[in-house]
Amino acid sequence: MAEAAREQDWRKPSFAKELFLGRFRLDLIHPHPQPAPDDVQRGEEFLAKLQDFCETKIDGALIEREARIPDEIINGLKELGALGMKIDTKYGGLGLTQVYYNKALALVGSANAAIGALLSAHQSIGVPQPLKMFGTAEQKETFLPRCARTDISAFLLTEPDVGSDPARLATSAVPTEDGSAYVLDGVKLWTTNGVVADLLVVMARVPKSEGHKGGITAFVVEAASEGVTVEHRNAFMGLRGLENGVTRFHRVTVPAGNRIGPEGAGLKIALTTLNTGRLSLPAMCVGAGKWCLKIAREWSLEREQWGKSIAKHEAVGSKIAFIAATTFALEAVVDLSSQMADEDRNDIRIEAALAKLYGSEMGCLMADELVQIRGGRGFETAASLAARGERAVPAEQVLRDLRINRIFEGSTEIMHLLIAREAVDAHLSVAGDLIDPEKTLGDKAKAGAKAGGFYARWLPKLVAGPGQLPTAYSEFHPDGYPDLAAHLRYTERSARKLARSTFLAMARWQGRMETKQGFLGRIVDIGAELFAMSAACVRAEMLRSSGTEGRAAYQLADAFCRQSRIRVEELFTRLWSNTDDLDRKVVDGVLGGAYTWLEAGIVDLSGDGAWIADATPGPATTDNVHRPIR
Repeated sequence: MAEAAREQDWRKPSFAKELFLGRFRLDLIHPHPQPAPDDVQRGEEFLAKLQDFCETKIDGALIEREARIPDEIINGLKELGALGMKIDTKYGGLGLTQVYYNKALALVGSANAAIGALLSAHQSIGVPQPLKMFGTAEQKETFLPRCARTDISAFLLTEPDVGSDPARLATSAVPTEDGSAYVLDGVKLWTTNGVVADLLVVMARVPKSEGHKGGITAFVVEAASEGVTVEHRNAFMGLRGLENGVTRFHRVTVPAGNRIGPEGAGLKIALTTLNTGRLSLPAMCVGAGKWCLKIAREWSLEREQWGKSIAKHEAVGSKIAFIAATTFALEAVVDLSSQMADEDRNDIRIEAALAKLYGSEMGCLMADELVQIRGGRGFETAASLAARGERAVPAEQVLRDLRINRIFEGSTEIMHLLIAREAVDAHLSVAGDLIDPEKTLGDKAKAGAKAGGFYARWLPKLVAGPGQLPTAYSEFHPDGYPDLAAHLRYTERSARKLARSTFLAMARWQGRMETKQGFLGRIVDIGAELFAMSAACVRAEMLRSSGTEGRAAYQLADAFCRQSRIRVEELFTRLWSNTDDLDRKVVDGVLGGAYTWLEAGIVDLSGDGAWIADATPGPATTDNVHRPIR
């Protein structure tokens, strides 16, 4: 029975992908999927231990002040089993579900964001995740027990001259003559955990040769190997305890048995690893949102202006309402996506990407609103507040710490393109030659006949009204509760409108569609809002059905959906009414030097150094700053 249920879940299509196609499949997320009782018990027991550790052992102010996570904290997390949250129990891990792993990250990230980043990079994208998905039995037996209890891992993909375009990857892995090993040469940048890591996942290019397919390939590398040098520990505007550096490989010998998957599969491994790994970032944004809400509530109860609480002034109250409603919706998105991952559903790439995109953007907005609510105290550091005798609220630090999430593991701009490609590909696979400007009329006629059956069934539904609404909608409007059914009907109509807009854009721009990044970004943002509205409504109904905080959850879901609908309508308007064409002309003018006069009257503090550091392969010329945890 369990295998049959799992097989049934495996065949479930992606809810978000269906949404972009104009098909609102409420049945894919309602009733809200639930974790198994054993998973809940194990997860709650660990969260209780982690909560105590965070409250009694972690000094976030000390980490911020010294820009370093003390060894005793990391060792304490090891003893607690936090390094092995996602690792199976047979390898010494805790075997937590994705849902509880994310809850743990939200908790520890609220204590200190750098610790959350360390644990996330170690398990979400470091050695455990790619080995779990692509490793051999021998590799799992060798490395996973180490990762579960003692060894910290890191993921090394980015290079000084290679960001979101891995096709230009320069680090090489040359096979030895006997085929027993590879020799790595190159430089990796922004290696989170790289300064303290014991094990590294390294992406390198294997040259094509006789007996070797070649291509970007993944390897597990011992950080203590000869020729591995951490040349620099990077410093950032936030996450001051982050152990992130520049790592050089010079003639590093890696056994062939440490290769993950076949040659040329590295990019697939990296992207697949990131699918669920991306959920860790919005999870920590949920934790930040909860903290922002708590501080906003407590501060508003304390602070009065003109004879009443600042929250009673509409200008401030609207900000608090935004934080509360958005935190509820974001937790709904993360929990729903995580439960989908736990069920091994066939495809959650879009859900995970939307959660990362939406969480990182909304997390920054919530923190920014908290700084505004706190006024001058929001801009003042916690250390300065404490020195004056006031409560040390690190609002400005949280804002700085959250800012990286819009860049980490795929910037907002890259996420827009990634999600758009996934969403639009479904249309392209059907339309194909029908919109290809290079095809003849005969080709298009054949393509039209081929696609006709699909669009004859599909397009009328996109143009038509709501028709017969699903019976399940009635569950979302119980007596005395806000009408969430109305928001679900709006989501259904908007999903069809979104699909129509996408198809019209394909017909209009044809082969130039991929260059319309402004349009595609707005399409994705609309989809993200619709996904969040759906998740919020389903979560509210789940809480009502279970008898826990149902009325309050409905009110939060209603508030979020009303706020979201305003954003959706604005985005729909901006699909066709925008300054994209004019913006491109201005950019051409900037790059052509037409506006250099506008730059006069300043002092440039950036100096005259190189824009990108030299990453020429060769031996390190600096001391190794690798810091083993003692």
